[in-house]
Amino acid sequence: MELPERNVTSDTAAHVLPEPEALPLTGNEAIARGAWEAGVRVAAAYPGTPSTEIMENMGRYPREDVYAEWSTNEKVACDVAIGASFSGVRALAAMKHVGVNVAADSIMSVAYIGVNGGLVLAVCDDPGIHSSQNEQDTRLFAKWARLPVLEPSDAQESLDYTRLAYDLSERFDTPVIVRSTTRLSHTTGMVRVGRRQERPARGFQEDPHKNVMIPAYARERHPIVLAREQQVSMYLESAELTRWERGDEAVGIITSGAAYCYVKEALPGASILKLGASYPLPRQTIAEFCASVRRVIVVEELEPFIETEVRAMGLAVEGKAFVPRTGELSTELLRRGLAEAGVLAAPPPAPAYRIKSTPRPPILCAGCPHVVPFMALRAVNARVAGDIGCYTLAVIDPLKAIDTTVAMGCSIGNAVGMAKANAEARPIVATLGDSTFLHAGIPPLIDAVYNQANITVILLDNHVTAMTGGQDHPGTGRTLRGDPAHQVDFETLIRAIGVKWVRKIDSYDVGHMYQTIREAVEYKGVSVVISDRPCVLDPVKIRGTPYQVQAAGCTACQACMNLACPALAWTDEWFEGRHKVGINAEACIGCSLCVQVCPTDCIRLVAS
Repeated sequence: MELPERNVTSDTAAHVLPEPEALPLTGNEAIARGAWEAGVRVAAAYPGTPSTEIMENMGRYPREDVYAEWSTNEKVACDVAIGASFSGVRALAAMKHVGVNVAADSIMSVAYIGVNGGLVLAVCDDPGIHSSQNEQDTRLFAKWARLPVLEPSDAQESLDYTRLAYDLSERFDTPVIVRSTTRLSHTTGMVRVGRRQERPARGFQEDPHKNVMIPAYARERHPIVLAREQQVSMYLESAELTRWERGDEAVGIITSGAAYCYVKEALPGASILKLGASYPLPRQTIAEFCASVRRVIVVEELEPFIETEVRAMGLAVEGKAFVPRTGELSTELLRRGLAEAGVLAAPPPAPAYRIKSTPRPPILCAGCPHVVPFMALRAVNARVAGDIGCYTLAVIDPLKAIDTTVAMGCSIGNAVGMAKANAEARPIVATLGDSTFLHAGIPPLIDAVYNQANITVILLDNHVTAMTGGQDHPGTGRTLRGDPAHQVDFETLIRAIGVKWVRKIDSYDVGHMYQTIREAVEYKGVSVVISDRPCVLDPVKIRGTPYQVQAAGCTACQACMNLACPALAWTDEWFEGRHKVGINAEACIGCSLCVQVCPTDCIRLVAS
C-alpha cells in the first residue's frame, strides 16, 4: 500500500481537512494509520501473530513523523512507549494477547501513574488459537488493571477508535487498550482516512508523586485510579462509542467488537446495544436497554466478560448458554446458538459431502536449518524442553523430538528444573531460537550457570524472527526500517554469561552436528550449541540447484523421509514392499541434507 506523503499545513489552514480518501486496509493497518493520524511520535512492539503488521506499518510512515522499533520483548516495548509518554508525546505499544503477560508488570504500574502524552496499547487476541499457546481474553486483564478497552468491529472503527483512544488517554489521564482479534486484524475493508494531526510535545512534567511508584505515592494514586474508572464509565453513557440500535423488542442483543458483525448478519432486525468500549461499562444505558426489551442475550467472543458484569448489576441476561466460550465466533455458530435459544428457526442440516481433503499437517519448510539439530537430539535420547517458534513443529512426526513447550523463553528454565529434579538419566536439553533467546532466554541461561545446572542449550540461530514473517531483531544487525545496527554476537554474549563450553555449528553439516551434540550432552555443566544457518524464506528466499533421486539406487530405507522435508515424497515405484522416494524439483532448495543422510548415495544434483 502506498502511504500518502506527510501533510504540511500553515497555521491558518491547520484545521482545514481535505476531502476524505478511502483506502483498503486490514484492521492492523487501520490501527497503525489511526495512530499515525493521531500524531504518535514513538511506537514499539515485539512481533506476534495476529498483531505483527501494526508495527510493520508504523515503520512505513516518514521517519520525521514517528520513531518505530522492534523491541526485544513486549515489556521493553511497553517501557519505551511509557518513556515517550513521560516526555509528553503520544506513544503506541503493540502486542498479541500473550505479550500482555510479558508486559504486565509495567502495565499495572503505569495504570496507577497515568500519562503525560497519550499512551495506547494495541492488543490483538487470538480466539481459536490460530497461532498461540492459549486463548486469552485481554478484557479480563484490563479490568484487573482498571484500563479502558475500546473494541472496534471493522477496519474503519479500528482507525477511528485508535484516534479516539489518544484523546481519551489524555482527557482521563490513563493508558487505553485498543483490543483487536485475529479476524479483525487480518480482514480488509475500505477505510476513510484523514490527515496527521501534529501534537506539540508537552515536555516532561516534574511530579514525583505521580511518576514514581514507591509505596507511599502508589497509595495516593489508587483512589485516583478508581475515580478515573467512574469518570470513564460516565463518559461512555452518552459517547458515540455506545450505540443503541432500536429494533424488535422481543430480543435485545448486547455485543461488542467483531461479534457485532456476526449479530448484524444473523439477526438484523433485533434491538442491539453495541458497546464500542467493553470496559468500563455504561451501566445506566445498559439498564435502560435491558428494560426496553423482553429478553437480553449477550454475544461476545471468549469469556462471558460483559455477561458477568451485567449480571452483577442485577440484570437478567443470557449469553454463554448459547454462544461458545472457546474458539472463534462466526455467523454460522451464532445462528445455531440463537436457534438453540429459540430466537431463530433451526438451520437446515449441512450437506454431506463425500469428498474428503487430504490431511496436510504443518511441517517445517524444505531446507529448514532446524531439522538436523532435532534429529541429532532424538539420536541421543534427550529430554527436550522446547520453546515458541517454527521449530515447535519438531514435536510432531517424523521428528518427534520435543517433550514440553510452555511459553516464550521458558525452555532453559524448564530444563534447569528437570535437571535439578534428578528424575531420569537422559540428557536434559533446552531448544530456542535467536529471537526468543533475546526476548526471554538470557536471564534463565544466567540462572543455569549461576546454579550449576547440568543441561545443554541448543540456540537455533536462523538470523531472523521467522515464525511471524521475518522481522529483524538485535541479532540481525538491522532495525525495523532496515537501517544498519549493532549485531549481537551470540557466542561472545553466552561466554560473558559464564558458559565455558560453547560451539557454533553449521546447521547443514549433519555429521558435525551429530558429533557436537553428543559431546555437548556428555559435558558436565551448562553447554551451548549454536546451530547457525539463515532462514530459507526470510528475508530472502534461498534456492540452490535442486536434487533428484536416481530411482535405481533407492532402497526405500526412509532415511531421507525422516527429514520431514516437503520436497520429498513417495513414488509409485517399490522396493521390497516399500515405496521408493522422489524429489519435487520445484520445492527443493538444494540444501543437501537428504544427500548427507542417504546410505545408498543415490541422490544427485539435477543436471543443468
